[in-house]
Amino acid sequence: MTKKSSRRSKPKEGENPSPHIFIVLLGAAFFMATLFTAWTPNGLFSGDFSEKIAVMLTAQPEANPTQSGGEYPKLRVGIVAGHWASDSGAVCYDGNGDVTLTEAELNLKIATIVQQKLIQNDFQVDLLKEFDPRLEGYNAVALVSIHNDSCVYIDDNATGFKISAAMDTRDLNRAARLTGCSRDRYGNVTGLPFHSGSITSDMREYHAFSEISNTTVAVIIETGFMNRDRDILTQETELIAEGIVQGIECFVNNESVEPTPAPTMPPTPTILP
Repeated sequence: MTKKSSRRSKPKEGENPSPHIFIVLLGAAFFMATLFTAWTPNGLFSGDFSEKIAVMLTAQPEANPTQSGGEYPKLRVGIVAGHWASDSGAVCYDGNGDVTLTEAELNLKIATIVQQKLIQNDFQVDLLKEFDPRLEGYNAVALVSIHNDSCVYIDDNATGFKISAAMDTRDLNRAARLTGCSRDRYGNVTGLPFHSGSITSDMREYHAFSEISNTTVAVIIETGFMNRDRDILTQETELIAEGIVQGIECFVNNESVEPTPAPTMPPTPTILP
């Protein structure tokens, strides 16, 4: 095996070493210029010279990973607790006329659990009041306003949930998708029927829909009737909240939704003259 000589060979005849010397001198000149800059009076007033040298020779930290393609920012979701900090909403009374339950307290309980569950699933969640000033121009991937229906007995058909979307959003397809996801997941999780026949103009024209950014997809949900659905609403609140959470996640994750058959409503009685 032939070994390479450890001795450096002399420059061959005709070979000019001056380019190498020039590069070394240029680097030294640059470093000295940097030192003299740090030694100027202005430099002295701004800190100790030795500290400046230490900074120049110390490796600088890299940019924040969240700003340079590291972690993705969490998706923001808004949850409105209907009637919170505004009024009581629907009210339930006992036989003595005493208040036993208000819609506002039930909405807030459900909304708080929804917020907690979404945070555990790595969302950024704003819990909003009914007329929260943050609603003006509010920007999020989705907003859900939680309400409940009357505590007065209407009839045996007054059970189930209702959902309506903000139809003036910029993307009607996404609004329809959030509605479909919420309807499918909430119904499957809770077992409550979809009560489409009682969706009112108050839901379709909900005030927050016109306050938020038109890029924010929003729905309002009435999770049940406080009369016939009271037991599941108050005793299985975690289940109610889980249905809402799964609807939001279905929308965000672009999950599939089973086609929903048209509801069969009871016939309207004919009043004879």
